Amino acid sequence: MKLTFFNDYQLGLVEDDSIIDLMPLVGNINAPTSQDLINGVISEFNTRYRSLFLKASATEIKIPLSQVQLRAPLPRPGKIVAMAANYMENGALKEPRPINAFFKSPESVIGNGDTVILPPNLATIFHHEAELGLVIGETAKDVQPEEAYKHIFGYINFVDVSARGLNIPSFYWGKSWDTFGPMGPYLVTADEIPDPQNINVNLWVNGDIRQTYNTNDMGHKIPRIIEWASSIARLEAGDIIICGTNHQGLGALQDGDKLEMETDGLGILSVLVQDDSKREWPRGVDTEMADRVAGR
Repeated sequence: MKLTFFNDYQLGLVEDDSIIDLMPLVGNINAPTSQDLINGVISEFNTRYRSLFLKASATEIKIPLSQVQLRAPLPRPGKIVAMAANYMENGALKEPRPINAFFKSPESVIGNGDTVILPPNLATIFHHEAELGLVIGETAKDVQPEEAYKHIFGYINFVDVSARGLNIPSFYWGKSWDTFGPMGPYLVTADEIPDPQNINVNLWVNGDIRQTYNTNDMGHKIPRIIEWASSIARLEAGDIIICGTNHQGLGALQDGDKLEMETDGLGILSVLVQDDSKREWPRGVDTEMADRVAGR
């Protein structure tokens, strides 16, 4: 299934080019916020909501997607755990780097059709990082690798927007600006993605391909990621782990850009970029960055 919010944060089920309003089916959830609502759905999906949503698919009125505004499927997740330098750069590295991660601010999240706002006068360049997102389905603490996939509810496109060249190197400063976490257009349940460790990730800027890689290039695979992350912090339903990016293909984001990301089976996420300072960088792939990360 493909779940997302639309219009005034109504929960919907996406099917082809239409969406079904699921709000009449989830009114029993104590949900002060939209994130609480989707957390509740995730927590009871297999025991309650899957069957209800399947019935709605067959009986309820379908609204054309062209008539609604899609929102972030997870508007304010409790945690965004972001894996750092977790790709082999198309085999350029002989061994994975030591496993590492950071927290990205939940306030960075925006959805399909929204706008990334570049802050003024702070960075030498802003990059896109297309990443596969894992959405946690149940409490995960000290998870063993062989149990890892049981804790994944679904998958999502995520762009880790990054500010480079800050005078004090800091993951928080470089990654957690408001609007620096585009995700969507929907959350796809795990049963629709048979092998998340072998899917293609693509990102375009203004229609030109930038990043194109396969998740089989991860240095630390998904079971190890969940094992390691859950050994440090307890993960809860609705939390996200973004798996890192292959840096071959990174390029600048600047005012007026249209960014599109597509991972196999996860739809196309599209956002705009705004920079009131109107800064400009060379178009295309940042080969210097790509070579440095690959150790060339």
